[in-house]
Amino acid sequence: MAGMSRRTPHPRRQRPSIPVQSSACPCGLAKTETYEKCCGRFHRGEAAAPTAEALMRSRYSAFARRDEPYLLRTWHPRTRPAGVGFDPGMLWTGLEIIETGDGTAFHTTGTVTFRASYRGGSLEERSRFERVDGAWVYVDGDVSQSEQGVQSGRTG
Repeated sequence: MAGMSRRTPHPRRQRPSIPVQSSACPCGLAKTETYEKCCGRFHRGEAAAPTAEALMRSRYSAFARRDEPYLLRTWHPRTRPAGVGFDPGMLWTGLEIIETGDGTAFHTTGTVTFRASYRGGSLEERSRFERVDGAWVYVDGDVSQSEQGVQSGRTG
């Protein structure tokens, strides 16, 4: 302990007062909310997505963050793949919800049509969701014909 007092003090670097952009949630819903308070709570299992749209947004964030366990956990058992197989070159840059159908607390099924942007293009999909044991899960989706060539594009 005596040796610690001999250290030469170094000036502290000023930290930016503006939050780092990477802490913002990828889903874009709450631009002022951090990932931890937005989709992060779903990914950590602290809360369940209350609607099909909330699950869609959390799954988009999981794709952006490459959170395979969450994606598999929120995939319907009858359509769940063995693994996600992320494209290492894919950089997701934004999410736009185009339309929702049902998928509220009062429904057992729902659809979400969205456009997910990535560096170099975008993917449009109409995703189907169902409740399994009370929790929303992704079933499958129809990718727009013009976007079929996108690898690993299913973000629903």
